[in-house]
Parts: sequence; structure tokens; C-alpha cells
Amino acid sequence: MHAIVNFISASLFMLSYRHAFHAGNHADVLKHFVLMQVLAHTAQKDKPFWYIDTHAGAGRYSLETGYATQNAEYETGIAKLWNADDLPNSLHNYVGFIKTLNQPSSPKTAKLTMYPGSPICAQALMRPDDRMRLFELHPSDFDILRENFKGHQRTVKIDMSNGFAGIKAVLPPPPRRAVVLIDPPYEEKQDYQRVVEMIKDSLQRFATGTYIVWYPLLQRPEPMMMVNQLKQLNLKNWLNVSLNVESPSLEGFGMYGSGLFIVNPPWTLPETLAEVMPYLVDKLGVDAGASFELNSHIS
Repeated sequence: MHAIVNFISASLFMLSYRHAFHAGNHADVLKHFVLMQVLAHTAQKDKPFWYIDTHAGAGRYSLETGYATQNAEYETGIAKLWNADDLPNSLHNYVGFIKTLNQPSSPKTAKLTMYPGSPICAQALMRPDDRMRLFELHPSDFDILRENFKGHQRTVKIDMSNGFAGIKAVLPPPPRRAVVLIDPPYEEKQDYQRVVEMIKDSLQRFATGTYIVWYPLLQRPEPMMMVNQLKQLNLKNWLNVSLNVESPSLEGFGMYGSGLFIVNPPWTLPETLAEVMPYLVDKLGVDAGASFELNSHIS
């Protein structure tokens, strides 16, 4: 009986999270900028690759209606870069892509009304022979995601399931090249350990894939414990980057930043981030606690 209750509780936790509340915030800026850098590098080779998203969300989010308007978190992220005229070139490309989505005919005068999720960001860099495999458990987000990719069934497959389990069926991908984004809600603290176990299992199935793990910065031990456990997996190549936008609150609650741990990152990524991260600290930082951390081991 206890096992059944725990299973039901876990399922309800996974179905309560909606990324729309956080669309376009500082964490999305870091995540999607880095994701597009990794995919652009992967696409430089002629051979096809797969993009696999274990927790894909709805695909795109309105910033004028619905959940995103409640806390307007995009004002702490993409909105602060929208009219900047001093963007580093790589960051300029990312912001320019968001503007193109908002107003394809005239990006220079685009108004910020919507923000893309990871799958839409990835789609911009996919070529005709590349493929996407998306997992989303929430029924409402799944339906929206499927609608957003209507007409792309040949290249995009969407499963209404939890990517923690679903990823096992798609590794290794046929072209033996893939970028995997792992971005769970972490509403259950067990998600941190699930990430470690999934990376361990995935590397046994497909050791050469690029795995991008997003994590929140919180005043609790699990995020850093997860990062340390990932570093201990005897990885040949890895990169860890984090962005603090403010000092941790005195009350001990809330997310004060986020990070990405990448297995098998592009060798060019550390140099790109060394240029961009100080700029993001300056533009997105809220107080004197704003900072970044960047370390890697790439052989």
C-alpha cells in the first residue's frame, strides 16, 4: 500500500510542474544559449544527429497571457537583453533568433510576446536528415507540444512519457551522434539522484553522446551533490557552468541562479562561455551576489 501511495504522489508531483511560469527567465537564457551553441557545433559535421529532450515542455510560451504573466519571470531574463546594443556576437545570434520568432518580417522592431522552449530552439539548428525525440509527461503540455510540431512527424517523434525511463529506448541513436537535454523539474529531491543514474546508464549505452544537465541553484545540498557525483563518473570530457543572479535569500528559499553540467561538450565552448558569462552577470545580475563559475576538463 505504501508503495502505491508513493507512486501516486510522485506522479502528481511530476504533473504539477508547468514551465510556462518560468519561461524566458535567467535560467532559460543560460540554458537555451548554451544548448544552441552545442547544437550549432554538432551541426558542423555532415553526418546526421539526433536531439533528445527528456522533459520537453510545451515547446513555446505566451508572455502576454496565461502562466507566464503571473510572475513575469522573463523580465529577469530575455527582456534584459532584448534592446541591448552591446551583445557579444554569439549571444546576439541567440537573441536575434528569439526576435525572429516574435516578428519574422521585421526582427529589429520585434516586440517580446512569446518565448520558445528547448525543442523550438533546437529545431532552428536541425537539418533535413537530423531527428528529434521529445518526451513530455504532462497531458496539457504534451498536447500543445504536439500541436507546435504538427506537420513534422517525419523528423520529430513525441512521447507522452517521463524521459527518465523513455531515453533507454532511443540510445544509442542510429547515427551514433546525439545531443541530449536533461531538464527535469526537480520538484522531488529524488530527481537529482535520478539524473545521476540516468547519465550513468546512458553512457553505458552511448558513451560518445553529448549530455546537457540543467540544475537550479538553491539553498539545499542536492544540486551540488549531484554535480559532484557526475564529476565522479570517470568522465573524459566535461564542463560545468553556473550563473548566480543574486545573493541567496535570508529566508533560505528560492532559486538564486542555475547551472549546466555537460558531458562531452564541444571543445570550443569554454572559450565562448568565458566571453559571455561576465556579460550575463552584468546584465542579469540583481545585486552584488551576482557571479558565475566555469570549469571544465576537455582532453
